[in-house]
Amino acid sequence: MKKLGVILCTLALLMGLAVPALAGRANSGYCKGIKLCGRVKVVNSFPDLKVKVVNSFPDLRVKKVNNFPDDIGEWQFVTSGEDFTIQYVNAFEDLKIQFVDAFPGPQ
Repeated sequence: MKKLGVILCTLALLMGLAVPALAGRANSGYCKGIKLCGRVKVVNSFPDLKVKVVNSFPDLRVKKVNNFPDDIGEWQFVTSGEDFTIQYVNAFEDLKIQFVDAFPGPQ
């Protein structure tokens, strides 16, 4: 009976640590304190966010726009005057994105 209590407490502790980590990934429209909309510059080093492009199960669906990127998931790609920078990676990403033509935003 004592072992069961220890196991349940351990599982509760692990669940408590895992939930905030998952909630910080784009569900709120923010990742690492960055609002996930606006003017974006692609860089090769020292990005604000590392992103991985996927075809399924993204954290954020991204729509490329030419102006007024005001809603979460709307990104305007620029070469200067950016709101934040990204680097495309294949592993150890901060955020998984999928490019879409409609309905951008958190998954």
